[in-house]
Amino acid sequence: MNKVKVTICGKEYALKTEESASYFYALAKKVEKEIDGMVAQSDSISVQSAAVLAALSAFDEAQKANESIDNIRTQIKEYVDEACAARAEKEEALKQVEELKLKIKDLENQLNIAEMKETIDKSVTKK
Repeated sequence: MNKVKVTICGKEYALKTEESASYFYALAKKVEKEIDGMVAQSDSISVQSAAVLAALSAFDEAQKANESIDNIRTQIKEYVDEACAARAEKEEALKQVEELKLKIKDLENQLNIAEMKETIDKSVTKK
């Protein structure tokens, strides 16, 4: 567990995290930049109000990202299901091809036997 101290808008925050210190320093800079930008846009907005708006914006982005991830997971599941169905169809088609090859071979053998029989019958009738 890492202990990290970050400063946002002049206030220091002590954090315990599994993430690296540099990760949280970058996040703190991003949060401070967002808050400073909101305060700069409107003289009537307090740092606290800007922080709340920044938090809402971050949660909105996170929520939309999670929804997007869920949609992607659903699509991937559909693609996997389709691929499995296609694989099963392919296996069935290959099985049918093998069965048809055997049937063709059997019919060719029957034809050869019939031709041989005909040849024998013709030679017997000629005598």
